[in-house]
Amino acid sequence: MTEARLGPKTSEMSLVDKLGRVSRGLVILTAVIACIGFGMLYSAADGNMEPWASRQIFRFMVGLVLVLVIAVVDIRIWMQSAYLIYALALSTLVAVETFGFIGMGAQRWIYLGWFQLQPSELMKIALVMALARYFHSTALDDARRPILLVIPVLMVLAPIGLVLRQPDLGTAVMLVVGAGAVFFVSGVAIRYFLIGGAIAVSAVPIAWQFLQGYQRERILTFLNPEADPLGAGYHILQSKIALGSGGLFGRGFMHGTQSHLNFLPEHQTDFIFTMLAEELGLVGALVLLLLYLFLFAYGFAISLRSRNHFGRLLGIGLTTTLFLYVFINIAMVTGLIPVVGIPLPLISYGGTAMMTVLFSLGLLMCIFVHRDERLTRTPGIDAA
Repeated sequence: MTEARLGPKTSEMSLVDKLGRVSRGLVILTAVIACIGFGMLYSAADGNMEPWASRQIFRFMVGLVLVLVIAVVDIRIWMQSAYLIYALALSTLVAVETFGFIGMGAQRWIYLGWFQLQPSELMKIALVMALARYFHSTALDDARRPILLVIPVLMVLAPIGLVLRQPDLGTAVMLVVGAGAVFFVSGVAIRYFLIGGAIAVSAVPIAWQFLQGYQRERILTFLNPEADPLGAGYHILQSKIALGSGGLFGRGFMHGTQSHLNFLPEHQTDFIFTMLAEELGLVGALVLLLLYLFLFAYGFAISLRSRNHFGRLLGIGLTTTLFLYVFINIAMVTGLIPVVGIPLPLISYGGTAMMTVLFSLGLLMCIFVHRDERLTRTPGIDAA
């Protein structure tokens, strides 16, 4: 296998020089969003740092150091390690089948003593990295050849099959769309997306038969939540009540009745956006969405500025995944899609999700620091 070679050697820069190239704007934007999350977790605990806010702050501080470490690592190392990271993530997904424990009706976590690892979160990054590595060495014309799409399609289907067994439909959707973004930017013909979409739609009646009971219930509840307001439809109805009661400027920080009187379920994780909208109103919700919009703009801008194909593919795949986190969570709590367990980035409480998001941002920083790096593309070598 022929390894990628450098044009201008950013790798010869000192550590101080690399740190100087880190995007301060992206660091500040990340910190501002995280601070909003700390405030919401403080409010969720009725004005206490425990049990959520203090732990989240500690995780963020550790993760911020991780972001800077990832940013200064030579981008060639991340490219060369992409397949290994994918293999490790896939192995942990397999381990969930044997060693994982069940929580909230699903077997998604591995208990590591002091930490609960959710391997499907790590796979969101690993899959994008592996696909970016594969298509980096694939010429545009080759990306349109069906035979060269067999391997990346299998790379996508393997983790999706394991994730669906947990079951975790929301993460499976994120893996598909994140991978689809990499396929699209790589130059895969539109007809293959249309064929894949047609197959997916035609498989819906068959897939319905394999859904778990609670998954069918969520879909039916999404279609008609009022049918069981005290049962399956309770969560989404309470979420809509909280969203509506916030009005334009909200009820005030720590004065949300739905969350503080325990009508709103999981207000520190999946439904934290609802609590924010109730306490800070439409204005507060729009401010958060605007901050996320800036974050996505940074991600796509960094990706497009990269002079190497691996950086562009990786950056766009990661930014798309971050967008999906926000879109799915907010669409879920507003009743636009069925309820799925997708956290709100940097806001929802959770260790693995926080580290996954910061790992993604660290890789985006790495792409920005090494934006002038030229990695030689050798069509057909890695992709063969």
